[in-house]
Amino acid sequence: MIVVAGEALIDLVPQGAGALVGLRPARGGGPYNTAVALGRLGSPTAFCSRVSYDAFGEALLGGLHEAGVDVSSVQRGTEPTTLAVASIDAGGSAAYSFYVEGTADRLFAAPDRLPDATRAVSFGTCSLVLEPGASAYEELMRAAAARGVFTTLDPNIRAVLIPDADAYRARFKSWLPSVSLLKLSEEDALWLGGTPREWLASGPAAVVITQGGDGLTVFTQDGSAHSVPGEPVEVVDTIGAGDTVNAALLHGLATRDALSPAALAELGPGGWSELLRFAARAAAITCSRAGAEPPFAAELEAP
Repeated sequence: MIVVAGEALIDLVPQGAGALVGLRPARGGGPYNTAVALGRLGSPTAFCSRVSYDAFGEALLGGLHEAGVDVSSVQRGTEPTTLAVASIDAGGSAAYSFYVEGTADRLFAAPDRLPDATRAVSFGTCSLVLEPGASAYEELMRAAAARGVFTTLDPNIRAVLIPDADAYRARFKSWLPSVSLLKLSEEDALWLGGTPREWLASGPAAVVITQGGDGLTVFTQDGSAHSVPGEPVEVVDTIGAGDTVNAALLHGLATRDALSPAALAELGPGGWSELLRFAARAAAITCSRAGAEPPFAAELEAP
């Protein structure tokens, strides 16, 4: 089982141009989208988070159930669901403003244990910024890594939520010894500073950089780098594309029985190329439809 740990929220997506255009609520949050994408791809998946009892929270749980995701590790609270108001530019890229004060997901508490069948745990996005939940997710990350569980991290930077950029950058570096696979966008890499080689020296077995329509590149501990181009697609919006990449990488590694640093080292150029192309195809499908709607296994060739 792959466990995805992090926030679930509601994206309010504009249905046209202008500040006062109608907004469509859509289930979202980077970790939530990753869990749904994994479930749709057919990987046994569990979601570890804290979700409101309000109507939005029920809708979020419903989406997980529809994708076949185990919700036994989901905590509940009476606080409202976090809201993210999206704005979409001419190229389909999304920016967000957030309503997070007093919301349910940020009060997450680290569980005593993960499901017995856990093979990997995925972390990222707002959940590692907003306290007190951020410290609880960090505790879970370090504990999982200490037990030898494969861990992935997608920081998915939301700068508007980070009051002290330098403090966050230092905290990010402190996570790297507990990370098996680091995946981040080109924009996030520039914001964080540093280089893939510097991050690899701190612990991860591989670093994957997404470059939008230009594709993906992986940097590995042996000093090599492997790139694949993006998949041509008519972009509706990019919401959930990076989260789909997270899921596709994890799903592909699981099908190869490669959820360990040693197995990553043995993938080689051919294995990485197949895996990155699969992730690029999956992300392209997500970009071709509105909102975070990752593909089902039947829409893709095997990774």
